[in-house]
Amino acid sequence: MPVLIIEDQPVLRIEVADMVERAGFIPVEATSVDEAISILETRTDIRIVYIDLDMPRGVKGIEIAAAIRNRWPPIEIILTAATFAKADLDLPVRAEFYSKPIHHGDVIAAMRRMAADTDRRGCDRPA
Repeated sequence: MPVLIIEDQPVLRIEVADMVERAGFIPVEATSVDEAISILETRTDIRIVYIDLDMPRGVKGIEIAAAIRNRWPPIEIILTAATFAKADLDLPVRAEFYSKPIHHGDVIAAMRRMAADTDRRGCDRPA
């Protein structure tokens, strides 16, 4: 199952992609919000999105999470941040939040649970 990783910092994006791949998922990388939206518009097989909330240049990670939830409700969302606390965020429904530095085991467990949930729900979605 592909996992879209939205992370602007190359070192962190590579680390997350490696973690995702080692867990048996297929990493699909986006360096910006625009690139992520373009991928989601063309890849209807993506069911899980990993978003860094500490994104520069305009749209923030929490805004893209809300946009994904509104446009593609079946997609599961994992949010991470070093500069935010969960209590300070208005998280989209069914989104999970992890403070950086993330614990890989916790995030992978969430991805596996989300993958099982989407399989059980039969999450077909339009582009």
